[in-house]
Amino acid sequence: MEKTLIRQNAQWNGKMFDHLCPRDIMDNLLKKKTMRHVQILTGVRRCGKSTVFKLLINDLLQSGVSGKSILVLNLDDPQFIPFWDDSSKLFSVIENAERLTGEKVKYLFLDEVQVVEGWELYIRRIYDTLNVGIFVTGSSAKLLSSEIATSLRGRTISFEIFPFSFAEYLKARDIQINLNSSKSLSFIKNALASYVVDGGFAETIHEDSFISRKILSDYLELIVFKDIAERHNIANTALLKHLNKYCFTNISTLLSFTKLYNEFKSQGFKLSKDTIFNYMAYLEDAYALFTVPIYRNSIKEEQRNPKKIYAIDNGFKKIYDYAITEDMGKLYENVVFLHLRRQTKEVYYFKQNQEVDFYAKLDDKAVLVNVSYEIKDEKTRKRELDGLLEAMEYFHQDTAYLITKDEDSVVEMDGKKVYIVPLYKYLIEGGVK
Repeated sequence: MEKTLIRQNAQWNGKMFDHLCPRDIMDNLLKKKTMRHVQILTGVRRCGKSTVFKLLINDLLQSGVSGKSILVLNLDDPQFIPFWDDSSKLFSVIENAERLTGEKVKYLFLDEVQVVEGWELYIRRIYDTLNVGIFVTGSSAKLLSSEIATSLRGRTISFEIFPFSFAEYLKARDIQINLNSSKSLSFIKNALASYVVDGGFAETIHEDSFISRKILSDYLELIVFKDIAERHNIANTALLKHLNKYCFTNISTLLSFTKLYNEFKSQGFKLSKDTIFNYMAYLEDAYALFTVPIYRNSIKEEQRNPKKIYAIDNGFKKIYDYAITEDMGKLYENVVFLHLRRQTKEVYYFKQNQEVDFYAKLDDKAVLVNVSYEIKDEKTRKRELDGLLEAMEYFHQDTAYLITKDEDSVVEMDGKKVYIVPLYKYLIEGGVK
């Protein structure tokens, strides 16, 4: 255990962590770092939660905090397996660390905490008995659940971590953002072409297509077997992997559980509709996928309609789909979804006579967005604009967005404005008018 603690706590030597990509979420985290709350960071595996820990530790070191008073425990490490079924054993780990460093622990960072049974009770005891700043990460959306908040008596602040946004992706590639410079704009557009296909996982950014696909495939295997099959005791991993493939090759499309059930059954899988429902819930809990409901005033009505599925990262699609360039419209839509989802959980699609890709509630503002890779065809252009106009009238909105590859213009209809914006510009500028 001593060797594990020393290996996991490089900050004990007082040195800063280097070669870290900055993350946009740090501004919010640093504002709240001194609050007497357990700070919970959730997100898909390999999205950068541990990097955020290191950035936080760097800030603590810069402010004069002793590195020896900071304890990091990666609980997913095999050395911690004996602790997984009894969180109370972790108190001895703190004692061991204090014995090794000769200092009291003032800041506790727990990585992948969901592997420990009863972790929330352990944290509550630490919170109640020790004057320690507590930071927690996990690869499960359940860490944000109301049950966790209740067990910790509302003493939590939660943040979601995603793979790189496009702005973060540009920073990681040292591309300057200047939309008024033709040279900068050329680099940005080339980067977008890669980002849309390859996604925003940090370890794939500087790799070629073959290596990138291999890395992403390994990530997905880890999610499927570690975060889903192992955690939920799933024996039928073949069905789970088949469902994975179906979802990631059909991002930005409507999902019918009945259709999916019939299709899998015809392929010889033994399953029930509940099995598909549960497996989808597990994929969502692991942050691999998101399902987006139709917007209705009634929850029952929302549940009666099919949901749309989106991936945590565009790169997961290319694991299965080699003809990916044929789906640029779906890839664009997935990127826009992630852009909105980073800002709010209240993301829907809307449909009356026409379908609108996204209705999102951002703070006190509603946002309507359609996504179409190309709108040169007049019928396509009219369909996208008519759908937005119908939605604007329904929601009493004066503005909406149509995201495309190239066009940058404003269309006025009946006193309402539709901003037609290239994807790169929308992602960089935020797109809220």
